[in-house]
Amino acid sequence: MRLLFTIILLSFTLSDLFAQGGEVRGRVFNPVNNEGIPFANVVVLGTDFGTVTDEEGNYILSDLPAGLYNIRASFIGYRAKTFFEIQVTLARAVRLDFDLKEEASELTEVTVDAEFTRSDETPISVRRLNTNEIERYPGGNRDISRVIQSLPGVASTASFRNDIIIRGGAPNENKFFIDEIEVPVINHFSTQGSSGGPVGILNVNLIKNVDVITGGFPADRMNSLSSFFEFQLKEGRKDKMFTQLTLGASELTLSNEGPIGEKTTYILSARRSYLQFLFRQLQLPFLPTFNDFQLKTTTKLNAKTELTFIGVGAIDDFALNFDVPEDETEEEREERLYTLQNLPVSTQWNYATGLKLKRFRENGFWTFILSRNMLNNRSFKYAQNDDSTPENLLFDYTSQESENKFRAENSIFSNGFNLKYGVNYEYARYFISEFDRSTLATEGEVINVEAKAFFNSYGAFVSGSKYFNNERLLVTAGLRMDGSDFGKTAQNPLNQLSPRASVSYQIKPQLFWTANVGIYYQKPPYTALGYRNSEGELLNQINDIKFIRSTHFITGIERVIPEKSRRFSVEGFYKLYANYPSSIRNGISLANLGADFGVIGNEPVTSDSEGRAYGLEFLAQQRLFNNFYGIAAVTLVRSEFTNPNTEGFVPSAWDNRVIVSLTAGRRFKKNWEVGARWRYLGGLPFTPVDVETSSLREVWDLTGRAVLDFNQINSQRLSAFNQLDFRIDKRYFFNKWNLNWYFDVQNAFNFQAQQPPVLIPVRESDGSIKIDPNDPSRYQMRFIDNPAGTILPTIGIIVEF
Repeated sequence: MRLLFTIILLSFTLSDLFAQGGEVRGRVFNPVNNEGIPFANVVVLGTDFGTVTDEEGNYILSDLPAGLYNIRASFIGYRAKTFFEIQVTLARAVRLDFDLKEEASELTEVTVDAEFTRSDETPISVRRLNTNEIERYPGGNRDISRVIQSLPGVASTASFRNDIIIRGGAPNENKFFIDEIEVPVINHFSTQGSSGGPVGILNVNLIKNVDVITGGFPADRMNSLSSFFEFQLKEGRKDKMFTQLTLGASELTLSNEGPIGEKTTYILSARRSYLQFLFRQLQLPFLPTFNDFQLKTTTKLNAKTELTFIGVGAIDDFALNFDVPEDETEEEREERLYTLQNLPVSTQWNYATGLKLKRFRENGFWTFILSRNMLNNRSFKYAQNDDSTPENLLFDYTSQESENKFRAENSIFSNGFNLKYGVNYEYARYFISEFDRSTLATEGEVINVEAKAFFNSYGAFVSGSKYFNNERLLVTAGLRMDGSDFGKTAQNPLNQLSPRASVSYQIKPQLFWTANVGIYYQKPPYTALGYRNSEGELLNQINDIKFIRSTHFITGIERVIPEKSRRFSVEGFYKLYANYPSSIRNGISLANLGADFGVIGNEPVTSDSEGRAYGLEFLAQQRLFNNFYGIAAVTLVRSEFTNPNTEGFVPSAWDNRVIVSLTAGRRFKKNWEVGARWRYLGGLPFTPVDVETSSLREVWDLTGRAVLDFNQINSQRLSAFNQLDFRIDKRYFFNKWNLNWYFDVQNAFNFQAQQPPVLIPVRESDGSIKIDPNDPSRYQMRFIDNPAGTILPTIGIIVEF
């Protein structure tokens, strides 16, 4: 705490007399043909600062005092656009480009700022977060995966994982795109076949904004059932190099940007964690380490051609800590030994790279995207984890997923009508090497397989949108089809036709009604597609595994007050699932499995589970106005699935039922800012333990963990969870550098969230497990509470120069 007090003291002693004017520069252009818009107005809202663009659409705003501003660009015949909360500093010029779309008619009553509207392709269920909203988010620790939990319909688990659960869907039903290039993994230590992980990969320093699309998906996006995340990265500086150094409680991040010649700019970051040192000091039984990197280059080949390259990657290591804490109680010793003997050792690395070529013409543009991504996941465990001899090996699992993708899309704009069509192809390789004598221990079987599988996937789409009634009515429709050779049914793309249609109608100025209906498909995880039986056969291909299907029905009302940067909305949704994979071994739907640090879907499955998720979302949002901002989001949701071994629908693993997120903050003089967030999650269902089977000595010796009673799938429910986070920020702006420090506290009330109780064996003083005196074939077992949650304070320092 001494460091915190020292920083606060300096906050009152450092002088702000160094100040000179800040600068915002950029370009106002037509996104259809990339031509600059001359003589457009660019104004800083709430001030006297403003300018007009030159003949090529370029502008410069000079002598701005350091601070946050809302900046608007407008021109007759184009829709005005406002960027909110643009941070102006003295050390660097802000690059801010405005893409203004032409009005479809000369006399229009639609005057909503672009930050509050959706695109013509996605006029429903879209939320946007900008850089400053992400950076200052209380409890987010600059992690985008945590920040989006403030949005309606978005839930998370009560533990420290970043699982993103949207509208009752599983975490693997979300897809992520960076500058239109797909990036499958955005979290460290992710669960293969699912999602999540404790820490996000993406560096907020590079993010310009993120759009979260939870319904009404555009036809050019494929392979998701719950959401698409569209990240847009900043472009590097064109004039000179700029560096940012961030020192947090668990990692060090370095970001750098600048020009490469006259036509190319770059922006990159690298991060190294030292979390393992903190965990060792806290005497935790596991020691994680992570590293990640990001890179973006932008090349203006000529006035009509742009080339973008991105690279994202991560390396994750994990080790067990066998140090014995001082003054350890008998109960703490039993819990520590259980954790050590139950945890596998996991290592993981992944990367995604891609090239995007955009070629403009007078009435539209072509987009070509070529990308590759790869995930390598290894996990192994020895009996008791204290003897690494071959005869004690319980399992050793290694698998790789690699994808090579190509997309070509053509966008045409004419007289208020937009047409888009395209094709895509994907070549994937899945490798697995698995030895496992614990999963099927009760059946006396050993899994031992090493194989490769190759998959070809293909698709095409067409979509269009048109304004009617003087731009009060927008109609959007699309059709795509997808096929893949992983199964007989999936091979024919006509079996996966995906029609969708949306309507947006302006009832009166700034009041909109929207609706959408659509059918969407997603491939099962590669762990299921590439699963082989002991004979080496692709068993799930033999079982004719299918694309998972989800049919969405959405409608809502939205009220916007642009002059005060406010919006209010309510949306209702109903999703019907079909062809969901279910486990042949356990007789349950994979949707009824939670996410853990393991592997989901690496087993024989059939596509016979059905599901439904439905609910209401309420949102009230205030962007920064009069130094205040806030988001209130409330979601009422039900998520239910069928299982082959149960009758009717049962709650899924993601059935929170009630989700509340309240976030608010205020900026004060001298660049102080305070924010807080409170969230409430209804308790999730869980499956109880089969004590009779788990206590058998032959079972426990092989598995080292409890066996669940899947005949009572999700029959019990945890207590509700709530958490309060707060954050304090202070910024300094000097002539050639900036300084920002923050103090962030997660779970300020130290709320202990209930988790399913853990079954552990009773031990002798020497650490051996006690045998049940009444039944020598069994161990003595007992349940222990398994609460999640602790106060987590973080101090961070950000230096920019």
